[in-house]
Amino acid sequence: MSFRDAVNRNRIEGFLNQLGKRFRGAGQVYLVGGTTMVYEGFRTQTLDIDIAFELDPKDHTEFIHVVRELKEEMQINVEEASPRHFIPLPSGYETRCQFLGHYGKIEVFHFDPYSMALSKIERATAEDFSDVLALLKHNWIQIEMLEEAFRDILPRYASESLKGDSLEFKRKFSALKQMWETE
Repeated sequence: MSFRDAVNRNRIEGFLNQLGKRFRGAGQVYLVGGTTMVYEGFRTQTLDIDIAFELDPKDHTEFIHVVRELKEEMQINVEEASPRHFIPLPSGYETRCQFLGHYGKIEVFHFDPYSMALSKIERATAEDFSDVLALLKHNWIQIEMLEEAFRDILPRYASESLKGDSLEFKRKFSALKQMWETE
């Protein structure tokens, strides 16, 4: 990763606008993690624009080419990232993705906030916990539904996650719950 300036909401918007203008195909782009946090004003900046995407396979090469061009021109880091890279996704995650708008033929969404929260809990940095607490404070997620999503993925965690330590994941979730209860 190169050292580039942090990304704020305006730079995220600029990236999405340019992506929508330059990419000729259609598809879905999902903002993930810190990108959602910055876009929604829960944080002022992030190091990368983290995205997940779904495209027709025939458009994949063009999409990657456009993103690489924009990274260089705008001097930003853009990373492919999805909660599915870290945890099994909870049931119904597709229905909880939040539509942001059309940029050209691209539909842009926030990835399911419960999936993002659980992947942040799994990673468990101080910033990750702070992000999950912000999602709770801003009513983007509810602690009861987060617990339900956690219980949903826990039986699959050991077999579907490279980390696979269910006890450690439970410990991290308990720590987050305790933080929330003392807020």
